[in-house]
Amino acid sequence: MKILVLNCGSSSIKYALYNMDDNSVMTSGGAERVGLDNAFVKVKLANGEKKQIMHDIPEHTEGVKFIFSLLTDPEIGVIKSLDEIDAVGHRMVHGGEKFAESVIITPEVEAAFEAVSDLAPLHNPANMKGVNAVKELMPGLPQVGVFDTAFHQTMPAKAYMYAVPYELYEKYGVRRYGFHGTSHRYVSKRACEFLGIPQEGCKMITAHIGNGGSLAAVVDGKCQDTTMGLTPLEGVMMGTRSGDIDGGAVTFIQKKLGLDADGISNLLNKKSGVAGLCGYTDMRDVENAAKAGEEKAVIAQQSYFYRIKKYIGAYAAAMGGCDVLVFTAGVGENQTSMREAVCKDMEFMGIKLDNEKNATIRGEEAVISTPDSKVKVVVIPTDEELMIASDTMALVKK
Repeated sequence: MKILVLNCGSSSIKYALYNMDDNSVMTSGGAERVGLDNAFVKVKLANGEKKQIMHDIPEHTEGVKFIFSLLTDPEIGVIKSLDEIDAVGHRMVHGGEKFAESVIITPEVEAAFEAVSDLAPLHNPANMKGVNAVKELMPGLPQVGVFDTAFHQTMPAKAYMYAVPYELYEKYGVRRYGFHGTSHRYVSKRACEFLGIPQEGCKMITAHIGNGGSLAAVVDGKCQDTTMGLTPLEGVMMGTRSGDIDGGAVTFIQKKLGLDADGISNLLNKKSGVAGLCGYTDMRDVENAAKAGEEKAVIAQQSYFYRIKKYIGAYAAAMGGCDVLVFTAGVGENQTSMREAVCKDMEFMGIKLDNEKNATIRGEEAVISTPDSKVKVVVIPTDEELMIASDTMALVKK
C-alpha cells in the first residue's frame, strides 16, 4: 500500500510518499513560499539525491497538483500513475475536544474541524486547503486526518483546566490541549519497543525539543499532562515563543507598547523565546555565542535548559516517579550539551547520564544513561510522517 502524507502550512506544503509494505520513504519534499513570489519545491529522492525546482505556486491546490506531477515525473518520479496512491494522510493541527484519534475525513469531520478553526486560525484553514486540493484533483481518494492534539485528549480535567471562569470553557473551549501529539505518541511507543518493555506500567517523560518544544507525562502509553496549552505558546521556552509567562506581564507589555491582540500575539510567538533574549533562534548559534562569552546568549541557554529540567521534575512528581526519559526532535536528538545540562544533578530522582556515550549520540536511537541509572534516558528520533502513514493505512484497511 502506498500512502501520501501531506502537511499543509499557511505558505508551505510538506509531503512524503510511503511504501507501507516496508515502511520506506519513496520520495519526500516540500513546497515553500506558497502564495508568494519565488516559490519553489525541494525534492528528496529515495537515493538521497536532492533537487530544488522553481515553480509558481499561487495557492495550495496548484502546489498539491505540482507535487502530484513530480511523483509521476519521468525523470524524478517514483510512481507511474497517481492511481498507485491508495490514500492521503494529513497532519491536522487542532482538533479541539472533538477528535481523540485519527479519522477518515468525511463532510461531517470537515465541518467539525472547521468549527474549531478559531483555536488555530493560522493552521487549521491551511490544513483544510490540502484536503480540498486532494478532493479536487483525485475525487474519491480516501483521506485521513491525524491531529496534533489527539494524543493529549486522555489528560484529566485537573491537568487541562485553566483557573478562569468556567463559562469560558463551556462557551469557547478555553482549556489546555497540547500539541506535538503525533510525535509524543510515536516516541513513547517506540521507546518501549526499543527498550523491550511494555507500555503498561511504564511512567515516561517525552521531551520533544526543537524550535518549538513540549514535554509530556505518559503513563501506560497515555498522556497525563503536557506543557503546551490552548495554543502552542505555553510551556518551555522555544526558538521564538516565550513559553510560560505571567498573564499580568502580558497586559503590562501590551499597555506599555500600545499593542492590540494581534500585536501582543506576534511579539510572544515570533519575537520572544531564545530570539527575544539573545537574537538567535538556532540553538547551535546560541551555543556558539555562549561559548564565545556573549552574556545574553549565556542567559538564554541557561534559561532554556533550566525550564526543560524544571518540567521533568514536575512531571516526575505528578506521576509519582519516572521510568524512562525520552529526548526527541531536532535539538533533543542532536544537542548533546542540552541533554547533559538537563540531566545534570538529577541523580536524586534516579537519572544518571553516561556523559561519554551522550557526547557521541546524534540523531540515532540510543540509551544514554548509565547501566545503574534507575531512569532509562534514551534518544529516539521522531517520525511523525510514518505515524500519520500508519494511522492512514490502518483506517483505510478497516
